[in-house]
Amino acid sequence: MSGRAAALPHVCFVAPAIYPVLSGSTSIETVGGAEVQQTILARALRQAGYRVTVVTMDYGQPADTEIDGIRVLRAHTPHGGLPGLRFVHPRITRLWQAMALADADVYYQRASGMLTGLVAQFCAARGRRFVYAAASDADFYPQLPLIRYARDKWCYRRGLRMADAVVVQNPAQQRDCLARYGRQATIVPSCHAAPAGAHADPDGYVLWAGTVKPLKRPELLLALARRLPQLRFRLVGGGADAALRQAAAALPNLELAGFVPYAQIDAQFDGARVLVNTSEFEGFPNTFLQAWARGVPSVSFFDNGSRHEGRAVSCVVADLDAMAAQLQQLMGAPPAWQAASARVRAYFDAHHTPQAALRAYAGVLAPAERAA
Repeated sequence: MSGRAAALPHVCFVAPAIYPVLSGSTSIETVGGAEVQQTILARALRQAGYRVTVVTMDYGQPADTEIDGIRVLRAHTPHGGLPGLRFVHPRITRLWQAMALADADVYYQRASGMLTGLVAQFCAARGRRFVYAAASDADFYPQLPLIRYARDKWCYRRGLRMADAVVVQNPAQQRDCLARYGRQATIVPSCHAAPAGAHADPDGYVLWAGTVKPLKRPELLLALARRLPQLRFRLVGGGADAALRQAAAALPNLELAGFVPYAQIDAQFDGARVLVNTSEFEGFPNTFLQAWARGVPSVSFFDNGSRHEGRAVSCVVADLDAMAAQLQQLMGAPPAWQAASARVRAYFDAHHTPQAALRAYAGVLAPAERAA
């Protein structure tokens, strides 16, 4: 190698649903955790001097545009094409066309699914690096519960094995990736950049935030609200069905806020005292980082592996009774809340800033050394 430092690689994020988050749209009702992380990382890489492109679906934006110095290339529409045929055209054809137009050194794709195999195949055919990033512990479960069709599970498994590098969110994912796929994975912390003035509200509510769907178990928040009528609860997220809306309306201490665009979500966290997560499993929820950056403690059923001075950063509980007891303590005892608030804020500042993620990604994105 010469004495001159190698040029930073051109990174392309293949993220079909990223456009609403990246553009700050308030009219497109879709916000995914993987898309939020990729948006934060794409901006951080661009600010660090990387050339960055994203390939996203067609939401009506120009075919080739730019947002904050990031090139945005348009692929297929969300629902275009004929059933049974659209898997090939327009989805694969237009996706690969946009990826070819990007002409990047490294292609980055996050979250398990058919897309993993498609990106891997493209990169293998063109001699480009492929980085796969996990978005949930379930990405490495044997039955892949987040992937519906057998075809898509096969595509994902094949793509994971073909990846040049695998990035995971926590030690459990790293262990399962090695045990079930024989792949060494690199832990890279998820990151968040809180806006100026972001804060917790010591007099605020218990916040639940996410997409309302069965695996998130939002009905358990309603059960908590019934048990703890003295506390205020707010459920933020789109997708609630009529039964959940009706049940929520019967609880005077619970507000069902509905879908809130990512560009407007900060106000929901600024009004919170405690964040609660009722999922059975996750990866590393962005909501934890949005809360911890403000000093808002979290209570959950799952352990994401984060430790501060030997104890779990999130308050991890075994069942609904324990969760209710933990909420009563955090909402009613100032010393308990202050200690938990200081713990999550210190851990966030040490591990989950964009700068921390960039340091970890520098080696993952770097091109492999070539023999002299």
